[in-house]
Parts: sequence; C-alpha cells; structure tokens
Amino acid sequence: ALAQDGEYGRLGAEIAIDHVNKAGGIKALGGARIEMVFGDARSTPEGGVAEVERMQADGVAAIVGGFASPICLASSQAAARYDLPYIVDVGVSDQITTRGLKNTFRFAPGFGMVTRTALDNLVAINEAAGKPARTVVVVHEDGLFGSGMARLLNAQLPGRGFEVLETIAHPTPSRDMSNVALRIRALAPDLIIPSSYYGEFVLLARTMLQQRIKPKVGVYAVLNGAASNFRFVKEFPDAANHIMDCNHWADPRKPLTAEVRKAAEATGRFWLYNIALNYSCVRLLADSIERAGATDRGRIIEALASSTFAGHIMPYGPTRFENGQNMGAAPVNTQVQSGDIKLIFPREFADAQPVFPAV
Repeated sequence: ALAQDGEYGRLGAEIAIDHVNKAGGIKALGGARIEMVFGDARSTPEGGVAEVERMQADGVAAIVGGFASPICLASSQAAARYDLPYIVDVGVSDQITTRGLKNTFRFAPGFGMVTRTALDNLVAINEAAGKPARTVVVVHEDGLFGSGMARLLNAQLPGRGFEVLETIAHPTPSRDMSNVALRIRALAPDLIIPSSYYGEFVLLARTMLQQRIKPKVGVYAVLNGAASNFRFVKEFPDAANHIMDCNHWADPRKPLTAEVRKAAEATGRFWLYNIALNYSCVRLLADSIERAGATDRGRIIEALASSTFAGHIMPYGPTRFENGQNMGAAPVNTQVQSGDIKLIFPREFADAQPVFPAV
C-alpha cells in the first residue's frame, strides 16, 4: 500500500548521498563515503522491525525513514534497544516523540502542529472570502495517523466556527469509496477535510468526480497522501483541480530545491515531498556525523540532539530538537491550480493566491 512512498523516499536519500559523496564525503572521517543499506518494511510495522534487526546486524551507523506512523513507532522502538540513531522522515503521530526515546528524532512536524497550522490557515482563507464555509465532513483512514488526525479536527473545528456534520472512517487499503461518496452527497457539506494515504484519496476523488458529487466550497485536505502529489495531478487533473492541502513541501526559494527536483525528475519520477524530506534527513545525518567526528552511535545521537542544521530544502529554520522533535519544522498550504501545485501559505513564499470557494 505504501510502495510509492518508499520508492520516492529512497530516491531522495540516494540524491542526498550522491551530493555528500561528490562534495568530498565526511571530511572529519578523512572523506569517508556514505553507503546506503536499504530496507523494505513492506508497509507493515513488523516488516520495519525486521529490517531494523537486519541493519543492526549489518552494523549501520543510523537509520532514516519509515514514512507511516505505525512503522516509525515500531522501528524506532526496536532501534532504541541498540542505541541506534533513528531519524523519522514523515511519521506524523505525536506518540513517536512523546515516549522519551533518546535515539529518535523527527525532522518534519507532527500532526498536532500541522492541524493547528491547517486550521489557522483555513480560518484566514475562509474569512478573506466572506466565510462561505461553515459545515464540514471529515474523512480519514482508520489507522493511527488518520484516527489521531480526526480526533484533533473534531476537537478544534467547532471552536473555530465550523460544524462537523459527520466523521467517516475508511480502511487502508480500500477498493471502493462509493459508500463514502454517497454519504458525502447526502450530507451536502461546505467542505470535505480528508486525511488519507495516496490510493484511498485518489479513489475517493475519482468516485466523487464520476458521481458528480462536489462540496459547496471545496476540499481542504490535511496531511493527505495525494493532494500534494504530482502523480495525482498529472494522472487525474480533473479530480485534482483546486484541492487544497496542508502538508510537507519543499521551499521553492532555495536554489538547492531546484537542483534536487531536477535530479529526481531526470529519473522519470514525479516531484513528491517524500523526496525533499528524505533528502533533507540524510543531509541532516551527514552533518551530524561530520560534527560527531565518528560513527559511534552515542556521539551521533549527541550531535543530532544539538543540531542547528540549516542545509535542508524545507521551509524551516535551523534544526532545533526538543525531546526528539524538530521545533523549526512547519507545514505549508498548497493548492492544485491549472495542472500545477502552487503554494498559497505562508504568504512570504507563496507563489499563488487561494481559489476559495473552488470554482
């Protein structure tokens, strides 16, 4: 179910390793080159744990990745038994960073921060448009990520002036979204807020398009697997048009972003946030090994904990970890417009204005 996310995360890591090695490797270790030991969790926490055990046996210096929250939770816990540094690339569940694991560091924001930012931005967009949106249907995958997101949305939306008509859960993977689409038609909300992985949201969006089901104001996604995904935009442009998302995205102002994107697209792949996040996480790790001056795991953990790394390609400030969470991380808002993904928030680097209500 998560094969695409793994493939694109691996691509970002490979580009980062290539950049570090071509720039002279780890200079504090005499120009030592970074070598990737790749593991496939097979979209399950158990698979992730098995790969950690194999990597421990192979003597790796650190682990990057996991993507899905359940995989990151299990894999980082397994890595903690060996004091093995673990950098989470995406995994948004805040349980990941509240367990007190000294080996675990999340570079990107968790869903608590993303939800607050998403709702702040939604209120601003809605008010600027004359408050056309008042009623909401929340659609979410029924795992750790989606269920946690739904709880936060249900707790915070009423206090911000929105009525939640219903919260609809679906499994991952799902092969049919007809019942969800029909329920949305019956409720006739102003907004749909979906939090799902790629395949499920694409299926829902296509089903709604085929059945001519359209919310009155639009689709405002939060950490959605498809809404900020060029594959979805290119393959299903009509279903994707004007969908908004609050999610991870690379900083378009940084020259290095264009360089990484060019390298990724040269392989025939789309530009996805998985590439940018894994690229940045591997560069963060390389910087920490450089400052540690050793491959000793304890020293790498200390270097990560004190990191002020700014050589990433995300719209963040310098890295600053508190209890394993990068406090400099922040999401952005995107919207699909005319076959492209545009940034609409924060204003300081937005390259388009929001279309709201969607027309």
